[in-house]
Amino acid sequence: MTKFKPEELKKKFQVATSHKEQWRSIYEDAFKYCLPQRNLYTGYGESNTPGQDKMSRVFDSTAIDSTQKFANRLQSGLFPPQTKWCRLVPGTEIPKEQKIDTQKVLDSYQTRMFDVMRQSNFDQAIGEFLLELAIGTAVLLVQPGDDVPPIRYTAVPTFLVCFEEGPFGTVDKVYRQIKKPYAVIEREFPDIKIPEEIKSNYKEREDEPIELIEGTYYDKKTGNYHYQIIDESGKHELVYREMTSFPWVIARYMKVSNERYGRGPVLTALPDIKTLNRTIELTLKNASLTIAGVYTAVDSGVVNPNSINLVPGAIIPVSSNGGPRGADLQPLPRSGDPQLSQIVANDLRMNIKKILLDESLPPSNMSARTALEVAERMKELSQNLGAAFGRLINETMYPVVRRTLEVMDQRGMINLPLKVNGLQVKIQPLSPLAMATNMEKVNQVLQYMQIAQSLGPTGQMTIKMESIADFCADAMGVPAELRTTMEERAEMQQMMEQQMMMAAQQQAQQQAQQQAPTQQEQDATTPN
Repeated sequence: MTKFKPEELKKKFQVATSHKEQWRSIYEDAFKYCLPQRNLYTGYGESNTPGQDKMSRVFDSTAIDSTQKFANRLQSGLFPPQTKWCRLVPGTEIPKEQKIDTQKVLDSYQTRMFDVMRQSNFDQAIGEFLLELAIGTAVLLVQPGDDVPPIRYTAVPTFLVCFEEGPFGTVDKVYRQIKKPYAVIEREFPDIKIPEEIKSNYKEREDEPIELIEGTYYDKKTGNYHYQIIDESGKHELVYREMTSFPWVIARYMKVSNERYGRGPVLTALPDIKTLNRTIELTLKNASLTIAGVYTAVDSGVVNPNSINLVPGAIIPVSSNGGPRGADLQPLPRSGDPQLSQIVANDLRMNIKKILLDESLPPSNMSARTALEVAERMKELSQNLGAAFGRLINETMYPVVRRTLEVMDQRGMINLPLKVNGLQVKIQPLSPLAMATNMEKVNQVLQYMQIAQSLGPTGQMTIKMESIADFCADAMGVPAELRTTMEERAEMQQMMEQQMMMAAQQQAQQQAQQQAPTQQEQDATTPN
């Protein structure tokens, strides 16, 4: 595949945009009620009004709070800050006798990788990334940075990105709508070549946004990626690069066959969210009528229905208030049952929190949780995530680590001749959610050891203690520098055998020395 011409790239962008527009209605509702601050559907493409109020039609914050907690729980379970949430381990193509030495090198690279992430904005970007993942689809851009930070992570709003899938459902074409000031674009893309006809329009207005189209797509002939930036008209190519790795991380929480975009728990709870918002809106209106009241007033004329305005403090003219001697002014009877609306609202809130996993942990005001309880809660959370847990690992953790290592290798920060493909170098999740699953495997192995040892010599013959120790160490993420190599184990085994031989010799000598006096006494008492 050769690179696209500017007009071809624009057509590809338009086709991908049309596919995204099919999701516009449901995504717009989800952002409006759950992530109004990140809602660009009514603030970016349709109007240039940054800072506008996006919560004027939101009457209940349950969905907003639960969505934030859901993202926080995913981050603490998958990418906890200031911890090493994965490990680089040798794959099956690495010989067994070389795995310990290879592991030590990979551990040093792993340490450098997490140091780079901590210097960058990874924790912030992944938090924003997981917020949009709660809706269904999230986008993360991993790019080389400066000396500080060496790598930049950007959570790109889903509204600005459209993509196409390649074989097996993998994303291999990503298009982005760029809308930034001219001065910012020149600094962000130093190799940009803007034609004079475009530059003349913005040179004197450097703070005015310019619209561009960015495309990144895979070339199956070379195995690399084409990176292009064109102007909005599709007539000029402004930037072209050839990249060895894919800078985009596109994750879908749950994906239905023949659909490109994902469906998250927010979309599942969206009917309850919208119903709750409407219920609270009507409840508040009823409460305002109760506080201020609506009154009827006697009017000698005929009542005009068009003049009736049901707002707090309104006065509705009527011909009579209960007969000829009725009150001149009296309040209108209040309708509706506030207790019923409260019951309905509470049920809806419980459903929303349950879907967004906002009830998996005990309240913060309870007693401190033990390590065992935390592990059990993480295990419960991984079970509730179900198939989404595996998709999050494959579409988020693995691509982020691979792209980070590739950028570090390109910048000369590491020298990694092996491929991070699961066969030469494998990425082992060590996050709390993954560790909860691994510890279940370790407990099963330990239970088997107890059963085998209870069966006597026959059962003990089935146990490979050294292999079991390595299995448990790998599952628990024990660093290589804390484990002995094959050579060190052989030396230790030889030393143990020598010590046992020396101990046996010393014991034999002691026994011989103890038996010598006894033999002499027997010889002395024996008559000639």
